[in-house]
Amino acid sequence: MSFKSAKKKLNQNQYSWLITGVAGFIGSNLLEFLLLNNQKVTGLDNFSTGFEENLNDVKSIVTKSQWSNFRLIHGDIRNYNDCIKSLKDIDFVLHQAALGSVPRSIEDPILTNDNNLTGFLNIIEASRNSKVNRFIFAASSSTYGDSEILPKKEEVIGKPISPYAVTKLVNEIYAEVYSKTYNLRYVGLRYFNVFGKRQSPNGSYAAVIPKWTIKILNGKSIDIYGDGETSRDFCFIDNVVQANILAALSDNKAAYNQIYNVANGGRTSLNELFNMIKNNANLVIGKEINIEPNYKEFRAGDVMHSQADISKIKLILGYNPSVNIDEGIAMTTDYFFKNNEKFIKF
Repeated sequence: MSFKSAKKKLNQNQYSWLITGVAGFIGSNLLEFLLLNNQKVTGLDNFSTGFEENLNDVKSIVTKSQWSNFRLIHGDIRNYNDCIKSLKDIDFVLHQAALGSVPRSIEDPILTNDNNLTGFLNIIEASRNSKVNRFIFAASSSTYGDSEILPKKEEVIGKPISPYAVTKLVNEIYAEVYSKTYNLRYVGLRYFNVFGKRQSPNGSYAAVIPKWTIKILNGKSIDIYGDGETSRDFCFIDNVVQANILAALSDNKAAYNQIYNVANGGRTSLNELFNMIKNNANLVIGKEINIEPNYKEFRAGDVMHSQADISKIKLILGYNPSVNIDEGIAMTTDYFFKNNEKFIKF
């Protein structure tokens, strides 16, 4: 199924969706897309990492009628009753709620485990009992662990090198067990370094692109851990939204009970990324920004290189990333430039 066909299917049917972590970066982008396509959405969030302003931003984009299709539950996936409450009459679950960040998991593995494992078990068990059509969940490229094979293929993983990676691997194992034991239909999407609008640049565990972009736009130097040749497969948010919708709506019986990489299939070094953001910042500001990065010691738990093989998701789900790294960085830089006052907190 192409993404065009999936959107046509949405236009012909009004489904009921649950998005966990709806006030977060990815969750709010999924909410925006579904409401713009006249779907009914329930959102579950405890606002530990999500923001009310993300929901307000979506509200300002959709129509009043479309917004009326949204129901927000202020709850926690660690509370089973909250999960059951949010799953009433739901067709598709898009499970995005988690406590991200490798460094945070190293500093507080118990909190990471509580959110990413106890929370995951609660929501998948509640989904089973609620007889949802399909359970889509955010997996992670961190699952590849210490494997140095490039590009990363879904069936070849290494050993986890952080508590966060352990939790995301166990999520996949639980999903497979639920499929075989309870006949739950699932799709796991291994995200590779997602970026785009509404991604918070603030806090100790902010992702690299929003954090660097807001700093560079304001003439502040950035830190690079290692020599800058560490590389990642950065994936723009629109591609992630596409993958979730295709995973939920695919008519291909071979599509579910599978794990897929979600990425662009390329590789960008941190040095290249710095120059891309800096060049785009120069364009939106209209003058040269004279800053250089500070190089620091490589961080524990990080991997040197990551690049996805996306042939499986393209073949089975019809995924076709619509935004490449250059286009995504340009749009993201423009977004943070226009919203600078909202995000700047040095």
